[in-house]
Amino acid sequence: MNVHESEKIAGMLTELGYQSCSAVEEADIIVFNTCCIRDTAEKHILGNIGDVKHLKKENPFLIVAVVGCMTQQKGMSENLKKKFPFVSIVLGTDNLSDLTLAVRQIEEKNKKFFSCIHDTPDVDVQKDSPLYRTSGTNAWVNIMYGCNNFCTYCIVPYVRGRERSRSPQAVLSEVSDLLKQGYPEITLLGQNVDSYSYEGHDFTYLLEKIAEMDSKFRLRFMTSHPKDFNSRVIDVIASCPNICNNIHLPVQSGSNRVLKLMNRHYTRERYLEIIDEIRSKIPNVGITSDIMTGFPTETDEDFYDTVSLMEKVRFSNAFTFVYSPRKGTVAAQMEQLPKKVKQERITELVKIQNRISAEISKDYLGRTEEILVEDVSPKHQNSVCGRTESGRLVTFAGAPELVGKFVNVKIDSARSSALFGRII
Repeated sequence: MNVHESEKIAGMLTELGYQSCSAVEEADIIVFNTCCIRDTAEKHILGNIGDVKHLKKENPFLIVAVVGCMTQQKGMSENLKKKFPFVSIVLGTDNLSDLTLAVRQIEEKNKKFFSCIHDTPDVDVQKDSPLYRTSGTNAWVNIMYGCNNFCTYCIVPYVRGRERSRSPQAVLSEVSDLLKQGYPEITLLGQNVDSYSYEGHDFTYLLEKIAEMDSKFRLRFMTSHPKDFNSRVIDVIASCPNICNNIHLPVQSGSNRVLKLMNRHYTRERYLEIIDEIRSKIPNVGITSDIMTGFPTETDEDFYDTVSLMEKVRFSNAFTFVYSPRKGTVAAQMEQLPKKVKQERITELVKIQNRISAEISKDYLGRTEEILVEDVSPKHQNSVCGRTESGRLVTFAGAPELVGKFVNVKIDSARSSALFGRII
């Protein structure tokens, strides 16, 4: 989500005549696109903002802007202005389009500070923003904004607002244009894509309409929520060859007690039912997840419920992380676990997932997979890399000219979650 919003920011600045530069010291404008999902991320951002103070002293005309989730928190705009007086622009999550106006006012009218935070987000405020796409072969497409779930650990509904879905016409038109431009992969974005709803049209309608488009491309989406993920979505994926057999379905915890405290609205048993249905209908599916440990009051029994779920599901990959309290959320007021306990548990989760990923990698040996070449390999000379339909990264010998093309690759070896092969 933030990567795509950064593309919008870069697009607006490009239209104003700015060009990207490789070193922050060379910049005439610096934009911090912030995230506040975890406390550690917010602290990191504040540290980075402070690091450019000396650049403002060296160049009085430097424009420093702070935008995104973090600024939407109550009182944050005023706090930023007070703590970092060299910051010129502060914008919220749903008014990025005001960046153009803000920069112009500072350039032309010598205005020292421009701040605009929307209390009532509008889904259309960003629809016409120019884009400077930076994700290579993949193009991100927002289908909705905001979230209605109010998980007790999450600040997103408070900073991004309630769910607002884009019209199917707007989404389909954007996807059609991207395919005409030659993008071989489209990823639909939303905090909870499965709850997409616009005048009677749901997420499966979007998937089917996009899959019908006459082009060779892959369609992915993120993120799904187990409480809304249903049989109709599974059936559409199974019946449409260009929708990837790769599903990211965050479970967060394997303990029913913890899931209830998280306000996730599903049980361990229901999650496992969904996994069973996915695997029964979609061959060679790759299932990934988000898994949290260290949630307030999590016991050893709760933790090992999560471990047993990981062993049962066998995710091809999982983003494992330690719970981080966020001010303003319900969970931040609960009894917190010691840091040592959190660290011990996350270390064990990472070890378990690494083992499972390595074991799954061995299942690919000898297979021939269609790969979308995404980039030149950063670690292997004269090689390129790309992903299987199920989302596994494969590296193989090839020229840069292959980037953006589909090739058939036979998998010869595996190292942990990474696969290696040769074009056939």
